[in-house]
Amino acid sequence: MTTKVIKFETPSSRKIHWDTIVFVAIFHLLAGYAIYLINWPSVAAFMLTWWISGSLGIGLGYHRLLTHKGFKTPRWLMRTLATFGALALQSGPIAWVTTHRLHHAFTDTDRDPHSPRNGVFWSHIGWIFKGTAQIQPQAVVEKYSPDLLKDRYLVALEKYYYVPTVIVGLAAFLIGGLPMLLGAVFLRTVVLWHFTWLVNSATHLWGSRRFDVRDDSRNNALVAAVTFGEGWHNNHHAIPRSARHGLTWREFDINWIQIKTLEKLGLATDIYAYDLNDESNTEAIKMAA
Repeated sequence: MTTKVIKFETPSSRKIHWDTIVFVAIFHLLAGYAIYLINWPSVAAFMLTWWISGSLGIGLGYHRLLTHKGFKTPRWLMRTLATFGALALQSGPIAWVTTHRLHHAFTDTDRDPHSPRNGVFWSHIGWIFKGTAQIQPQAVVEKYSPDLLKDRYLVALEKYYYVPTVIVGLAAFLIGGLPMLLGAVFLRTVVLWHFTWLVNSATHLWGSRRFDVRDDSRNNALVAAVTFGEGWHNNHHAIPRSARHGLTWREFDINWIQIKTLEKLGLATDIYAYDLNDESNTEAIKMAA
């Protein structure tokens, strides 16, 4: 049996992705135009799609469910949440999960896809413009996300992850014209990009540390507020599998509340949630430190 050797790129070997740069620039320009044309229907569309794509899609679907297996759902709901995640235009579910699992495997080292130790700009946005940090080689995907490759729907969604956005954009245009299209797609996408990227950059630079883990992760209340609870990052890095990131009543975690709501509806099972008051959980922290 032949073992595949995974080669990690060096900074000097990283290729600039001009297509990504142009794509992101166009979205930023149209997001600015969306603000100029803003009206109440477009604001409503922005808020609704922000919650669906950012909270249900990225927070619950891509992150806590697919990446870390913090809870289980019926297959139809898993696929629905993954589709909502695709609306964020942060790549397909398999690429997103692979990158995030690499982040946890090599946090704040040279192999971390987006560590601030390589520069704040790099950790926030630069990493998508250069190299393979966002588009990993197939060998890396097969090693870090073999579970997702077994699901035919996720494999198809990975290839056509832009389709849900096209559908939402057409619906928004038919309902509310250009202002709603710009608000629900371009402005919402750009705002969500930056809020998500703050987890990569700001929560490894500023905030408090409850757990003395080996990386630079921080709990940042401001980032948590704009990411539905994803900003309690030091908690998350200490216990990655935990579906609960905010560990006290002061650490408001909307995504956790939604998972508990799904549980009450019978749609979320096998939930793993770290409890600060459970002394038996200390071993998990020792392993992470």
